[in-house]
Amino acid sequence: MSDEGDPRIHDPHFKGPVVNRSCTDVLCCMIFILFIIAYILLGLVAWVNGDPRRVAYPTDSQGHFCGQKGTPNENKPILFYFNLLSCTSPSVVVNLQCPTRQICVSKCPEKFLTYMEIQFMYRKDRNDWTYYSQFCKSAFLKPAKTLTQVLLDDDCPTAIFPSKPYLQRCFPDFSTKNGTLTVGNKTVFEDGSGKTRNAVELRAAANGINKVLDARAIGVKVFEDYATTWYWILIGLTIAMLLSWMFVILLRFTAGFLFWLFTFGVIGIIAYGIWHCYREYSNLQGQPNAHLTVFHIGIQTDISMYFQLKQTWFAFMIILCILEVFIILMLIFLRDRIRISIALLKEGSKAIGYIPTTLIYPVLTFILLSICISYWAVIAVYLATSGVPIYKVIAPEGQCKHENKTCNPEIFNTTEIAKACPGAQCRFAFYGGATLYHQYITTFQIFNLFVFLWLINFVIALGQCALAGAFASYYWALKKPDDIPPYPLFTAFGRAIRYHTGSLAFGSLILAVVQMFRLILEYLDKRLKQAQNNISKFLKCCLRCCFWCLEKAVKFLNRNAYVMIAIYGKNFCRSARDAFNLLMRNILKVAVMDRVTDFVLILGKILVAGCIGVLAFLLFTERLPMIIVGPTSLNYYWVPLLTVMIGSYLIAHGFFSVYAMCIETIFICFLEDLERNDGSAERPYYMSQSLLKILNEQNAQTKKQ
Repeated sequence: MSDEGDPRIHDPHFKGPVVNRSCTDVLCCMIFILFIIAYILLGLVAWVNGDPRRVAYPTDSQGHFCGQKGTPNENKPILFYFNLLSCTSPSVVVNLQCPTRQICVSKCPEKFLTYMEIQFMYRKDRNDWTYYSQFCKSAFLKPAKTLTQVLLDDDCPTAIFPSKPYLQRCFPDFSTKNGTLTVGNKTVFEDGSGKTRNAVELRAAANGINKVLDARAIGVKVFEDYATTWYWILIGLTIAMLLSWMFVILLRFTAGFLFWLFTFGVIGIIAYGIWHCYREYSNLQGQPNAHLTVFHIGIQTDISMYFQLKQTWFAFMIILCILEVFIILMLIFLRDRIRISIALLKEGSKAIGYIPTTLIYPVLTFILLSICISYWAVIAVYLATSGVPIYKVIAPEGQCKHENKTCNPEIFNTTEIAKACPGAQCRFAFYGGATLYHQYITTFQIFNLFVFLWLINFVIALGQCALAGAFASYYWALKKPDDIPPYPLFTAFGRAIRYHTGSLAFGSLILAVVQMFRLILEYLDKRLKQAQNNISKFLKCCLRCCFWCLEKAVKFLNRNAYVMIAIYGKNFCRSARDAFNLLMRNILKVAVMDRVTDFVLILGKILVAGCIGVLAFLLFTERLPMIIVGPTSLNYYWVPLLTVMIGSYLIAHGFFSVYAMCIETIFICFLEDLERNDGSAERPYYMSQSLLKILNEQNAQTKKQ
């Protein structure tokens, strides 16, 4: 590409982000708009065909809802499993369906009964059969069939046991008695087929289809804790926001202190480690087995044995000495670049002080991301519940060659599959259909996920470009803050939307493609986990590592490309190339600045979350009764505590993400300023006086004064 139109060459009086711009990457913008229109149309089609009630209501083996109004099962809201013990079958993992008949019932069984028992009890009292028959597929006048015939026809359960409804499903009524798991006060029971089972086996089967039996009681207690402490949580998050604001402002005065305090702390810790290793080495010198080495003891599973060798401590001491010397040499030879990085941190705090509206921008990003996530989730649910019931062949032992084939439950028992696979059943699997729309449901779900990733990355890119434009306006103001244009953030946001939607969409598309490949790789890993050998596992790890590194690299390059777009208004490829070349010409400055910035920001996040966490811990554990009375009688004090700490960390992350973007923008502008200007009256430096002093440079006007 030529440099025609580059303001750095053709406009020596360039004073900030270019005002006269033209639209960039128009083709990608048009493609992006077409994808959004298609996404909206997909949402409308899914809304017409889907039925989210299929998620809310359990479904029996025939695909009918339990408890839905206007259906034969309106008064039967609970799902009952004929043989819950079969839910430990491998088919549950593959098909996500338990290979046993499921029917809708009005209530769960309340006592132990087997089909064999009921045949004898029927002769004395017919009421027992009336009670038992409500858990059969259809009503019978009497239990005339043999157990073998019942199993073959799948008409009735072989046994029922005390159960309670959980999430509209009948699950065993488990309890613990003297440390022993029981169901209905029994530890063992008959399963109706002549076998004696225990409560532990039943619990394992229940967990095969529902992992929340234990979580239900915990969930109620957690909800109670949130109801008691919600206003304290809001107070804690508000304090976290104020602390984050204060930390950003104070960085103007404490950035250097924090960095050097941490650095000398690390040097001191390593020095202590060297002294400790030397002391251990000296103590082992006079021991009887001092001559032993790693070659004498060989490979040991007990790692503590290696710490009894002086050779181990000597090796640790040498490694720590090398690390200590390396850090000290780096500080000596890179001291000027470290001073520049600290000055940039202070300059970033000053810029945010002049443009405080930038700290509010993460709220807009949060709202847009919430809209994208909600729309994706709604479409995913509607797509998943589109169509008519589809039935699949399920074999209890998972060894039928016809398994997973589509079947018809009405005529299944008369088909060749039923004869070839004794015990196989035709069960409801999912909702689908034979139309063109239903055949491409999976494709639509993939499209839904891809556009979702694209939109998420676009929203983040829009925020980065808008913030970069605002902070670039600050940097390129020769007299700060007098020359800063009015409403810099609003102006930069408008420029990004009006002229550079295509460029932002282009960068977001590249990142979305990389993330999509990572997700596909994770999906294949989970699906093929059992069939992997050592070679495939090694290749999988290599691919995951490569895609992770690629995603990080693309994010870094995109972020700097958006800064160049915000300043010069070029297309994505040109901006990415210019940013890359600029950073490569100053690679050492980039490395030092990144490390210094990362340290300060991570320290800030930990500091904010840690301070709020300590206060919350003292409050929720009632250790401040003399100062303030907090909530009492909490079930789990760690629930609000973790909520406050995680929330505080996220709030701090939102503030510091703005700060990080500010530093990165100022750094790019700083490098451009050094390359384009020389401090003369025609080409003065735009950097602050603190940076000029570090570089021992002055503008011509300052020199004359």
